Amino acid sequence: MSDTESGPAETVERVSGTAVPVRGNDIDTDQIIPARFMKVVTFDGLGEFAFFDVRFDDDDNPKEHPFNEDHFQGASVLAVNSNFGCGSSREHAPQALMRWGIDAIVGESFAEIFAGNCLALGIPTVTASQEDIEALQDYIDANPDEEIDVDVVNEEVRYGDTTIDAEVDDAQRRALVDGVWDTTALMGANADTVRETAESLPYTNV
Repeated sequence: MSDTESGPAETVERVSGTAVPVRGNDIDTDQIIPARFMKVVTFDGLGEFAFFDVRFDDDDNPKEHPFNEDHFQGASVLAVNSNFGCGSSREHAPQALMRWGIDAIVGESFAEIFAGNCLALGIPTVTASQEDIEALQDYIDANPDEEIDVDVVNEEVRYGDTTIDAEVDDAQRRALVDGVWDTTALMGANADTVRETAESLPYTNV
């Protein structure tokens, strides 16, 4: 990520780091963060529960899952397949992934609300073809220590000697690159305008 003066939030022009592949289509938000872990006042600590039910058995013994593999610890780029983040609209899902360490997600496609919730956290959701994603996942499995470069500005994903043509939703791309993805920070930076607008509304008493 980079930090400029163009917006009230940090700009996100690119994300670079090691990656972790999670394979499978239609991985829903209940798999990403089971509902029983949502009874929290804040999102702190949710990272340890990401993919919990597919990572651990009933006795909390670890199962085979990329998030449990030592060589994927510290990864910041997640590579997934089709319709990732489907199901309920729970914002806890991207929160859990972010707090596990994920800063960008590359996949075949994403559920719309999930992608919107990721944007609210400054996490780009970048799409590419099935063939390119599967090749990327194979590369990550074979080279877990190699960095993946997610270029939001130029809509590319680079690894090794390979460059993938990727897509970033136009609105998401502008919000990330201009540093206006954090709506709370945006309103705070324009407090006078917000106050003036509120005072002009006939149904408010500011």
